[in-house]
Amino acid sequence: MLTREEYAEARRLYGEGWSLSAIARSLGRDRKTLRSYLLGGRTPGVRNSPQDTFGQFAPYCRDRLRDDPHLEATVLLKEIAELGYRGGYSTLTRALRRYHLRPACTQCRWTVASQGPGNTSTSGDELRFSWLKLPDPPPPWGAGRHAHILIGSLASGPWRAALAENEQPAQLIEAIDLILRRLGRTGRYWWFDSVPAAICHTDGTVRPGLLHVARHYGVELGTGPRRSTTASPPAPDPLRPIEDFWWRTIRPDTRLQTAQESLDHFAAWLDSRHSESGGSVGDAGRRGSGRLPAPFPATIRVARTVTPHDLVPFRGNHYAVPSGLVGTTVEVAWRLDESHLSVSTTGGAVVVRHTVAPRGAGRIVGGPAQTLPLEHLEGRDQGNRTPCNGRTRFPPSTEALLHARATRC
Repeated sequence: MLTREEYAEARRLYGEGWSLSAIARSLGRDRKTLRSYLLGGRTPGVRNSPQDTFGQFAPYCRDRLRDDPHLEATVLLKEIAELGYRGGYSTLTRALRRYHLRPACTQCRWTVASQGPGNTSTSGDELRFSWLKLPDPPPPWGAGRHAHILIGSLASGPWRAALAENEQPAQLIEAIDLILRRLGRTGRYWWFDSVPAAICHTDGTVRPGLLHVARHYGVELGTGPRRSTTASPPAPDPLRPIEDFWWRTIRPDTRLQTAQESLDHFAAWLDSRHSESGGSVGDAGRRGSGRLPAPFPATIRVARTVTPHDLVPFRGNHYAVPSGLVGTTVEVAWRLDESHLSVSTTGGAVVVRHTVAPRGAGRIVGGPAQTLPLEHLEGRDQGNRTPCNGRTRFPPSTEALLHARATRC
C-alpha cells in the first residue's frame, strides 16, 4: 500500500519529468504498483482487499468435509477446480480455516502418552498390562506348553487377569477387553511391560494396530516401566502371587472356566488385603469408569482338528460339524463383538455357524446351525462399531452433488 505522502512525492517527481523506474527506485517501491497509483487504479492510503471467490464453493466443501473429515485439501482442490475455482492450494486452506469448514472427527480425539520411564503425569489413573507365562497347563486348555496370562493392574492397587490361548494380537485384544470388564473401567492411560504383541522389538514403541484399540476405548498409550508418584502405599505386584500361590492350586483336570473363576477370586482376595493394609483400592482410576463400549471388533482365528465325534474344540466347548470331516483341519473364526462363530475349511468355505457358548463351559453346541459364506460374515456393514482409521474415503454425497450442480450452473 502506498501512503498519501509517498503518493504526493511520486506525483511531484512525475511532474518534473522523472521516469517511473527512477521514481520507484527513489521511493523503494515496485514500478508496477507505482504505476497503478499514478494512473488512478488504486487509492493511496487504502488497502485493496482481494475479491473473495471462494464463497460460492463453500457449501460444496462443507458437505464433502462433513461426510469425510479426513479428505485431503489437494483432493478437494481438484474437485472444486473442475467446478470453476481458480484459487491455489494455500488460498483454499486459508478459506477452509476462515470458514471453519473442516469438522473434528469425534472418533479421532485421542493422544499417545509420552513413552519412557520419566513420564509421571499419568500416575494414579493408569492401567499396566504385562504377560505371565506358566509351564505345563492342563491339556484340556489346548494352550500348548505354556499358559498365557495377561494381567492388568491399576496404579491404585486393583488388578485382574485373563487367560489367553497365545500372545497373538487378537488374543491380546480379547484379554484386554475381559480385564476391562472385570475391573469395570478402562483407566485413562495404558502401559505395556514386556507384551510382545503390543510393543515393537526394534524401537520399543507401541504397535500401530494397538492404537486403534486405544482409540476405540478412549484411552492413551505408553510403554516402558511405570513410575508412580502417589503418596498411597505401593500397589502389590500380582505376578509373584499368581505364580507362587494360585498356579499351585490348578490341577491337571481343571477346566479353563474354573481356572478363570478361581483367578478372579484370587485377585479380589488380594485387593481386599491391600485395602485392609491402608491401600486406596477403588479410589483412583474412576475417571476411566462408566459404561464400557462394545468389544473391539478383532477376529480370533485358530486352527482345530475335527474329533472322531464330528466335534471341533474351542475355548473349553465343542461345536458340531457335518459328518465326513473327521481328522481334517478346520479354522474357527470369531469376531469379539459377535455372538456367533464360524467353522470353515482351510480353503475358506464355511462349514457351519454356531452361537458362541460361554468360555470354558464344557458344552457341546449342536442342533440347528446356519451356514453362510465366509465373505458375507466378514464383509457385512459394521456401522459405527468400526474404529476410524483416517484412511477410509467416501464419494461425494447427494447434497454435495446438488451443490456442485448449482455451482457449475
